[in-house]
Formats: sequence, structure tokens, C-alpha cells
Amino acid sequence: MNEAILKMYEREPKNWYMKIAIALLVVGLLAWSLSAVQSGNDTGEGIKIAGKIVNGIFHPDTKLLFDFTTSGVAYLLLETLCIAFLGTIVGAVLSVPLSFFAAFNLMPKPVALLFRVLIMAIRTIPAFVYGLMFIRVTGPGAFAGLLTMSLCSIGMISKMFIESIENLDIKILESLDAAGCTMFQKIRYGILPQLFPDFMSTLIYRFDMNLRDATVLGLVGAGGIGAPLIFAMSAYKWNQVGAILVGLVVLILIIEVISSKIRTRLISG
Repeated sequence: MNEAILKMYEREPKNWYMKIAIALLVVGLLAWSLSAVQSGNDTGEGIKIAGKIVNGIFHPDTKLLFDFTTSGVAYLLLETLCIAFLGTIVGAVLSVPLSFFAAFNLMPKPVALLFRVLIMAIRTIPAFVYGLMFIRVTGPGAFAGLLTMSLCSIGMISKMFIESIENLDIKILESLDAAGCTMFQKIRYGILPQLFPDFMSTLIYRFDMNLRDATVLGLVGAGGIGAPLIFAMSAYKWNQVGAILVGLVVLILIIEVISSKIRTRLISG
């Protein structure tokens, strides 16, 4: 047995020189990339500015943090949360029919391919482009952010929904059909129980993504906490930046704990 293994090792192609060449190529590319890195500030002021940023973040503006008016962190975080949540819900509602029409196991291939191309086209355009388009249509505000989140959610949610639909256990539907069940009963007892856990898991994951994207979309005026954040950074008010970031961290931690518990319930049934 040992002799056979040794013979197999001897017959193995000697490609060590290829591995060394690839390693040298990677090292050379890294060295060439580092040579293009340049510092924009050679006077040492960059370190002082970085120190002010860190100091402001770790010493947040408590007055802004605990301000419960429409200009406070709490209200802006609530607006961001609503944009992300409603955007996920609207995107999911629009994704359900698109997903069923794009599933190859339910629709003819030309029809399914047509809807898949439509979904792919929606996914291709970045969220910033959608945000700028809707701001031109509806004006700056939370409604533009909601429309942007809804349209951006369709691409990913539809893709995940299609995979769940195509993985349906057809034997269950055949058994219900043999038992004389109606179409509504087959949907109620054969399709929904299989799709519900996957659909809910996808929605929770997309909501987490939308919560972060809604913050970024605020930078272009699509509502939420992004606009006050960029204004505070432009005015070098790092204490206010720290207050906003503290609020975001707390909100995301709370959402993460809740979503983890929901996922656990879905997995355990």
C-alpha cells in the first residue's frame, strides 16, 4: 500500500515551478500597486485631523443624541428605519409575481427568460442612480428613499425567491392533486409551507441591507440620517458625527439581535 502511494507521488506532475512563478507574479503586482500610493498631505496635518475625527467620534454630542425633535438623531434614525422597512415590504410585494413568472419549473422558458432579463436589468442600475432619478421626480425626502429602496430590493429578492420556487418539492403537490385538493388548497398546504421560511429569511437579510443603504442614500437627499451626517462631516463637526454614528451602531445592533431571533425561530420551525 505504501509503495503504491509512493509511486503515485512520483508520477504526480512536478508543477512547483509554476506555483513559484505565480507567487512571484502576485508579489510583483502588489509591489507595483503600492508604488502608486501617494499621500495627499505631506505636512503632517493629516495626523492632526485624524486625531480630531477620532476624538469627536468618541466624544459625541449628547445634546443632539438625546434630542427628540425632528432634527434629533432619534427621529432621523426612525425615518431611516421606516424607509428601509417599507422599501423591503414594497419590493417583496412586487417581487412575488415577478419570481413566479421567472421560474422555469412553472412557466414556459421564453416567458421565464423574459422576466429574468427584466429582473437582471433592474439589478444592473446602482442605488445611487435610482436615488438621483427619484429625487428629480418626487423631490428630496423620505418618499424618494422609499421608492429607491423598493426598486433596488426587487433584484435581489426576486433572485432568491426564484431559487426557492424552483426548489419546490413537486411530489407534495402531486400527492395533494391525487387527494383531490383544489388549487387554493395546494397553494395553502403544498406551496406556502415550503416557501414561507425561505421568503422570510430573504426579507430579513434584505432589510438589514436596506437599513445600511438607506443611510448612504441620505447623502444624495433621499431622506434619512445620511444628509445630516454628510453636513456634519462637511462642517467638521465631529462631535455631531460621533452622535449620529453612535445612534446608527445602537440601531443596527438592536435590529441584528431581533433578526437573529427570528431566523432561529424560522430554522427551528
